Amino acid sequence: MVVGRIASSVIQRQVRYVTPVPVAAASGLLGQVYGQVLDEMGLVVPPVQLHSAVPELAAAYWMLMREPLLPTVDVDRAAKEAVATAVSVANICPYCVEMHSVGMYDLAGEHDAEQLAADRAVEVDDPRLRALALWARHAALPDDPAATTAPFAAAERAELVGTVVGLHYLTRMVNVFLSSFLLPPGLGPAARRRFKRGVGRVLRPTLRNPRLPGRAVDLLPPAALPDDAAWAAASPTVAAATARAYAAFEDAGQCALSPQVRAVVEVRLARWRGEETGLSRAWCERLVADLSAADQAAARLALLTALASYQVDEDVVGEFRRYFPDDATLLRAASWAAYRAARAVGGWHNAQVGSIPQ
Repeated sequence: MVVGRIASSVIQRQVRYVTPVPVAAASGLLGQVYGQVLDEMGLVVPPVQLHSAVPELAAAYWMLMREPLLPTVDVDRAAKEAVATAVSVANICPYCVEMHSVGMYDLAGEHDAEQLAADRAVEVDDPRLRALALWARHAALPDDPAATTAPFAAAERAELVGTVVGLHYLTRMVNVFLSSFLLPPGLGPAARRRFKRGVGRVLRPTLRNPRLPGRAVDLLPPAALPDDAAWAAASPTVAAATARAYAAFEDAGQCALSPQVRAVVEVRLARWRGEETGLSRAWCERLVADLSAADQAAARLALLTALASYQVDEDVVGEFRRYFPDDATLLRAASWAAYRAARAVGGWHNAQVGSIPQ
C-alpha cells in the first residue's frame, strides 16, 4: 500500500517542457542508464527521465550524482544526504529538499531531518551533520566565513564536494523541468511528517544497502579531469565520473549554444561569487541586449538557469522554443548552464582543508 503510494506520487509528477522517454521504450545507452537507476533506486526517478531526450546527458547526470553520493567509501550516507539537503535549501529547490530530507528521516531521525529542511541547520543535534550542513549551505558563497573551513578530512573531499557539485547541478535542472514539490502539497504538517516516516522506511534499502563504486563510469568514454575539478582526484571513481560527465555537458553546450551565448554566460560566471540576482531580471536583459534575437532567447535561458533557475518560466522557455523547437536543444542548453554553475562551485573547493581560494 505504502509502496504503491510512493511510486504513484513520484511517477505522476510531470516533467515540464520536454517529453520523457518511457521506461519500456528505452534502449541503447538510455536503456543502460534506466536499468542502473531502476536497480538502485527502485524506479526510474523523474530527475533521470527529464534528461532522457539526450541519452548522453542522462548518463552524465546519473554518474555525476551516483558516484559521489551512493557508494560510501569514505563518507557515510547520512553525511552526504545532509549536505544534499542543505544545498537544496540554498538553491530554493523544494522538490530536492523533500527528496533528500525524506532520506534523513531514516538515516538521522525526524528532528534533524526537519531542521535541515527548514533551513535551521544550526539546530541539528548531531554535531558532524550540523557542521557539514552549515558548510554545504554556504558552499556557493566562497567569501562567506562559513564556507572557508571545510569540516572534513582530505580523504572525504571527493565524495562531499562531489555531492555539492551534483546537487548544484540537479537543483537547477529540477527548478526548470520538474514541479515544485515531491510530496502531495495538500498535506498538513502532521500528515506530512507521517508520510515522510513511511517513505523513509520504504527507502531504507536504497539508503543503506552498499553500492559498488564506479558502476556508472563506463557509460561514457574516458576524459581528462580539468584542473578546477582537482577536488575529485583522491577518488578514482569520482574523478572518472566527474571528468566524463563534464565532457558530455561541454559537448551539449557546443551543440546547442553559439560561441557568443556561451561567452556571455562564462564571463558572467567568472565574476560570480555565489550572490543571488534578486527578483528583477534587468541584469539578464542587460547582458543579452547586444545579441541576435535567437541568441538573446538562448542566453536568457542559460543565464537564468545558471544563476536564478527558479525564475525560468513558460515565457523564457517559449521564447527559446521559437528558435530552437526540439527537446534535445532545450535540454542541452539548460544542462550546460546548470553544469557551468555547479562546476564553478566545485572549483572553489580545490584547496586543502581549511581554506578556499579567494
